[in-house]
Amino acid sequence: MSAEPRNPNDTIDNLAIGKIIEVDGSHIVAELEPKLSELSRVYAGETYPIGQFGSIVKIHFGRRLIFAFVGRLRMKAEYEAERGITPQASGDERIVEADLFGEGEWVLDSAATPPKWTLKFERGVATYPLPQQTVYLTPKSELRHIYGQGKGKTVRLGEHVGSGGTPCYAEMNELLGKHTAILGSTGAGKSGTVAAILHSVLERGATAPHPKWQPTIIILDPHNEYGSAFQNHKRLSTDEGTLSLPYWMLNLDESIALFIGKTEYAATSQSNIVKNALLAARRAGAEKIQGLDITKLTVDAPVPYLLGDPTGLDEFGKLNGASYDVGFVGAVNAQRPNNSNKKDHEDYNKVLRKLDSLLKDGRAQFMMKPWDGLTDPLPTVLGQLLGGAQPLRIVDLSGVPNEVAGTASAAIARTLFLLKVWQTPTEREASPVLLVCEEAHRYVPNVGAAQYEAAQDAVRRIAKEGRKYGLGLLLVSQRPSEVEATVLSQCNSWVVLRITNDADREHVRSILPDSMAGLTKMLSGLRRQEAIFVGQAAMLPSRILVRSLEPNQLPRSHDIDFDAGWQNDPMSPDQLKTVAERWRYQQR
Repeated sequence: MSAEPRNPNDTIDNLAIGKIIEVDGSHIVAELEPKLSELSRVYAGETYPIGQFGSIVKIHFGRRLIFAFVGRLRMKAEYEAERGITPQASGDERIVEADLFGEGEWVLDSAATPPKWTLKFERGVATYPLPQQTVYLTPKSELRHIYGQGKGKTVRLGEHVGSGGTPCYAEMNELLGKHTAILGSTGAGKSGTVAAILHSVLERGATAPHPKWQPTIIILDPHNEYGSAFQNHKRLSTDEGTLSLPYWMLNLDESIALFIGKTEYAATSQSNIVKNALLAARRAGAEKIQGLDITKLTVDAPVPYLLGDPTGLDEFGKLNGASYDVGFVGAVNAQRPNNSNKKDHEDYNKVLRKLDSLLKDGRAQFMMKPWDGLTDPLPTVLGQLLGGAQPLRIVDLSGVPNEVAGTASAAIARTLFLLKVWQTPTEREASPVLLVCEEAHRYVPNVGAAQYEAAQDAVRRIAKEGRKYGLGLLLVSQRPSEVEATVLSQCNSWVVLRITNDADREHVRSILPDSMAGLTKMLSGLRRQEAIFVGQAAMLPSRILVRSLEPNQLPRSHDIDFDAGWQNDPMSPDQLKTVAERWRYQQR
């Protein structure tokens, strides 16, 4: 840190902008100097705008400095009218309103060579200014001390707006371990922000530097857009056969949702049929795997089991006159009543018809691939999510049908959580995991629809308890008002980009942990990649510009250029045929 050419505790007259006329708790109102003809000042070759939302002003109180965020600039006559005072101000008098957020004091380290001035800054306000005290703009050299220097376990997000390029750093453990929400409208730069954060995390091994750096990051990608942003990633895709999420990994609730086609109402009798069949099938499967104790297994245990084949069964579960008794199908048939009343058999047939349709649906093959009945596939399934050298795994869910997407994402989230639960404390400390949930409103919507229940429960549990087990959550959504409220409330840091919808803006204002009214008023007018960064991971609430990335580091979410696109020839019959084949076979 370089030595200051002057005592930084001294006031800078050229940066004085006005005097306080009201102190209301942490909110202050200051009247700008009448002689200010322009809303800017120049100091040390730098231009300082006056009254910009999110800019920082200070008040000298003895040796203490009190800092405040600017939240509003308006005419004094308007302020007086709002207070019920007959306007006395002239037409050009202005006031600036700001919220106090921290204090600091410059301390000289005389033992250093040369002596160095250090700003001891801390959040919170214990000393409050008084009316008639002077308000000053904060020099950019001082802002760098306030915002932090990126020391410790931090990652760089971008730079602070209006600070002369001062980098913005986030405390990594707070950002990832205690959950973060990235919110913004379409086109505001959400995907680019996610990529910037993840690239900064991946680059920390070189910037720290660490001799070994092996993060574990899993992205639930519903639009197949993140693959282009990360060259060295492991792709898990349903249409390429690289994602294996077998049916036997599902717990009871997820199995009921899959085998009954859970809607708002699932018949209790069908649920009981699935539960009993599931337990019986798991026990039969456990007998085929050496070393498993059948007496200790529960219906939720991830034990592989045979499904059987419901094709060709009559209305009483028989094939060629004999009751079918293989696997899960056989366990369903074993519960049937011993009569020929078709009505009594209908619930059993509904379960088997749903299973038959799933087995024939090519889109669901990543879940319905039969077990060979010989080996234990559980380590292999877990290894695709957590094993191997790739630090980042992208789960492409773009080819998953809607009725299965909720179950699939729930199974992944629950698998990660339970794996962390059953690790020892030492194992957890050595292998923390970050789960990125893109388009969170798709998987954890703020509605009670039963088809989302499994995903909501899984992600909600991570949000509530994941930090204790080393499982972090990064929620990304363009509609924060539609995301499950319990999950959002568990996030301790927020990166909020431009939000144009009124309901979403009000929702964000109500849940942000730091009451920064002036900052949140800007949400509809932020530039692309500009964001409000608040929460425990932020050195202090601030307006930032997210770091720029190279084209090959960005997700494939850019808008289509109509002008460039329409300069090409129309699609040929051969091209249309190729696209049609991909569509038919659900394969790229």
